[in-house]
Amino acid sequence: MRIILQRVSQASVTNLDTQEQTTRSITQGLLLLVGIQDSDTEQQARWLAHKITHLRVFPSDRNPQDNSVLDLRGQILSIPQFTLFAHTKHGNRPDHTAAGTPEHAEQLWHQFNTLLEQEGATVHEGFFGAHMSVNLINDGPYTIIFDTQELGI
Repeated sequence: MRIILQRVSQASVTNLDTQEQTTRSITQGLLLLVGIQDSDTEQQARWLAHKITHLRVFPSDRNPQDNSVLDLRGQILSIPQFTLFAHTKHGNRPDHTAAGTPEHAEQLWHQFNTLLEQEGATVHEGFFGAHMSVNLINDGPYTIIFDTQELGI
């Protein structure tokens, strides 16, 4: 799994594939861009859900990295993004064959979001397989990249 975590003061996602253009939004919290490969597992999703919900990336009066999203009762906006596994070495068109199959990726992404909720987070989901418009106001900016292959998880 590959996740781009961004600390945000607000974020929203709109499904552009539907006529009513449904929007989901959060205030202070975390925006997660989530990429999944076929080799990714529930164990990796569980580790990431725990790590992300307890990660101290929000300031307190004492320390710039003292509070987790749970401490602040912040929210998480989870966006599926298969393009995180694009290969760009050859040619000018990104190759997305390293991304997981839609069936596996959607199932594991929903499971990951459920695991975030089981950790105590309030989670809002993007729209799997849809063309989306994502808007955010970065707080910092504060961005962290998680890659389970690099972490050896």
